[in-house]
Amino acid sequence: MTPARALTAARRTLLSVVGFQLALAVALSLVDSYRRRGKKPKPFPVTPPRTVEVGEGTLTTYTFGTDLYDDMLAAIDGAKKQVLFETYIWKGDEVGEQFKTALIRAAERGVEVYCIYDGFANLVVSPRFKHFPHTLKVLRYPVWSAGWRFWDLRRYGRDHRKILVVDEEVGFVGGYNIGSAYATEWRDTHVRITGPGVWDLKRAFADFWNLNRRKRIGRSERPLLLETASVWEPRIRFARNVPRLWMFPIRSMYLEAINRATRNIWMTHAYFIPDQDFVDSLKEAAGRGVDVRLLLPLKSNHIVADWISRGYFSQLLNAGVRIFRFRDAMVHAKTSTIDGNWSTVGTANVDRLSLQGNYEINVEVIDESLATVLEEIFVRDESNSLELTSQEWEARDLHRKFTEFVLAPLRPLL
Repeated sequence: MTPARALTAARRTLLSVVGFQLALAVALSLVDSYRRRGKKPKPFPVTPPRTVEVGEGTLTTYTFGTDLYDDMLAAIDGAKKQVLFETYIWKGDEVGEQFKTALIRAAERGVEVYCIYDGFANLVVSPRFKHFPHTLKVLRYPVWSAGWRFWDLRRYGRDHRKILVVDEEVGFVGGYNIGSAYATEWRDTHVRITGPGVWDLKRAFADFWNLNRRKRIGRSERPLLLETASVWEPRIRFARNVPRLWMFPIRSMYLEAINRATRNIWMTHAYFIPDQDFVDSLKEAAGRGVDVRLLLPLKSNHIVADWISRGYFSQLLNAGVRIFRFRDAMVHAKTSTIDGNWSTVGTANVDRLSLQGNYEINVEVIDESLATVLEEIFVRDESNSLELTSQEWEARDLHRKFTEFVLAPLRPLL
């Protein structure tokens, strides 16, 4: 065979393999979507909002959407000067309308209202819902943000953050998007922050707005100015992924905490598709005698992500990592707590899209009281989970092993 024919054959083989992988992924998604039609998640255990003092402020933890939305709407209704609202998904349903109405009312009272939402994540939302009065300053992060710079990888990240800041007095951040299903059907985690930490959350919003404000109207759009000096709270820090600036500190934050663990590492994640270095850090921690536990969805809303994440289960289970799968509802939280002292709550999943692609934000807290709350939440969630054993995993059907093997090369894309 000539070199030219060999090259052609290699190209055809590669295209066939990739085509088969993509076709399998699409088929899995369609079958999963069909199976879910008309099905409602079952009730799941939740923990009431819990407030702890950290330094000169407080942190309140939410695990049920209705509780969170009530307090977020109350904060917007009580706003006197400014509201900064940012979300990845903003559904045009009953809950979405409640937030839109509250923001409009605030603007009509003379409050300065800024809103950011991701255009791609809301493609299926009615254009009518996405029409806002001029009293609101709204930035729709574009579906295609690279413009003519299609070669610039820094411009492909989605805005996956969820932030609310009101009057520099209270801030909210975590995994919850805005929509009716999230209010009662999904198990997620969010925190409410008061004290000096609110300033850092405001700065995170302002930096994103100012970096992307020209996408809203034009070059004449005013920047969002920060009027007061920051006060540092050493026990609360915010890690922000900013792909435009090639900044991805959240992955490093996780690895540093994992590598320092001596007692326990308890992580809850909606989508868990780590790189091998991340997996190795967890395996090494388990080898040191650390109690490493992962709590993941039994079935998430992205079936392909589920199949791909399972490719790491054998390594983790063989190393002594315990895996729990949350049943009856989608667990969408992105939280971790280590050694009864270190905790994080935020928007970043442990996958490539979050850790090396999207705009994300996590709050990192060094405090025993918050760690205690998150440990109690983890134990409560664990009571609604099924633990996966090595014997059960290795005994899975051959067609499941084949599907995992075929989809494994797609890991870098997710």
